[in-house]
Amino acid sequence: MTAQSYKEALEMVERLIDTEDDNPQITVLAQQIADYENSAPEFAEFNASIAAVPQELAVLRVIMDQHGLNQSSFKDEIGARSLVSMILKGERKLTLEHMKALSKRFGFPVSTFIDENG
Repeated sequence: MTAQSYKEALEMVERLIDTEDDNPQITVLAQQIADYENSAPEFAEFNASIAAVPQELAVLRVIMDQHGLNQSSFKDEIGARSLVSMILKGERKLTLEHMKALSKRFGFPVSTFIDENG
């Protein structure tokens, strides 16, 4: 896939999602887009920075983003805002108890926090 065909595939997927969101071509194009984004030199730096983020931290950030939460929102699951801040900075790690509490609150398995490759 070239940069131009990548751009065209993105536009086509967007059109299909708007008009025929059950079209099987979306799946094929999405895979081609993902393959390009995973291998194209212009995405290498971004992909490396994403890969460097620990799984548990990535999950916590997604939770915060999807639910509109801040560092003070996890008093019952993690503790004080300062501890959450340290975790987000990579100075501390989530404990298993933190992961269990977050999993219970947000309804997903504890294994979501665990990086199977690391």
